[in-house]
Amino acid sequence: MDFRPSPAQQLLVSTARDFLRRHCPIERAQALALDERGFDDVLWRRMAELGWSGLLVPPDLGGTGGSLLDVVLLVEEMGRAALPGPFIASAVVATSLLVAGGSAAQRARLLPALAAGARIVTLALAEETGSPDPDRVAMTCALPGRLTGTKLFVNDAHVADDLVVAVRHGGELALLLVPASRAGIVRRPLDAMSGEKLFAVEFDGVEVQPADRLGAPGRGRQLLGAACRPGALARAAEMVGLAQRILELTVEHARTRVQGGRPIGGYQAIQHACADMVRDVDCARGLLHLAAWAMAGGSGETELAMAKAYAAEACLAVARRSHQILGAIGYCQEHPLPLLHTRIHAAALDFGDPAAHLETVARAIGLAPP
Repeated sequence: MDFRPSPAQQLLVSTARDFLRRHCPIERAQALALDERGFDDVLWRRMAELGWSGLLVPPDLGGTGGSLLDVVLLVEEMGRAALPGPFIASAVVATSLLVAGGSAAQRARLLPALAAGARIVTLALAEETGSPDPDRVAMTCALPGRLTGTKLFVNDAHVADDLVVAVRHGGELALLLVPASRAGIVRRPLDAMSGEKLFAVEFDGVEVQPADRLGAPGRGRQLLGAACRPGALARAAEMVGLAQRILELTVEHARTRVQGGRPIGGYQAIQHACADMVRDVDCARGLLHLAAWAMAGGSGETELAMAKAYAAEACLAVARRSHQILGAIGYCQEHPLPLLHTRIHAAALDFGDPAAHLETVARAIGLAPP
């Protein structure tokens, strides 16, 4: 079986790398990480013009009808550039949710705008526990009714036009599509070491109607999984891209940093450390692509769990080895490594940490209760 990217996918990768090199060099990513808004509207529109925002949107609704492997290949390049912004939250998670469970009216109203980059949607899931587990959702709401409570760690809420809010309705999980401009919604920024823009979103008696529900009653958990699985896959791809960039920076440093009269890359200890980094990145990428292939076939839960758990541990190991090889310069904020390292940490926790995904693997092989 040939697992190589198709010619169209190879073109997507090369186009993305060239575009991000020109429009989002690492210095720009570092500056945006320190910026209060952390979002480049011009860059977002240019990405939409390339069709990236509509990669998962059906062609009849203005998208390109791409696959999860297309998303993985693109997000790897975005990770390599440490691209900031709501691409995963909006173009992957929210788009997958609307494609899977939106009504005809919701799909027609939102998906063309999402594909064009004219609208941004994000998911409001975690609460006081900080867990993405649907069983931890405690916020309740009647339909029609008023929504009161707080959602934490909401990605890019400050630029979102709509929020997908997970609530309890009649004892079951339900998803509500709520305009971010609706009265009673307050978005408060949270500090994040990764430079990502996270928010606590407070709902104070926000009016909601039955028309705000996403999907049919009783399908909330299923639809949330349909959104979170692509989100976890994309975050794993981001980690692989970030680790790839760290590997490249480290090898370049080993070639040019002279110690004892020769480049440090000439010493066996440095060579073996870099070889370990190559192994970790390539193995993480292999599991990632396998998971994308399996999910495209309609399954892949175990493969996704393996990919996300392994990428979290392997990519963090790459960052730590890079710090050892670079020494003091790797801890300076002017160097890209701190940003790349902390972004891996953030991605490792999003949509389930390694322990949660390893538990899924343990269940799959019969070592944990279903």
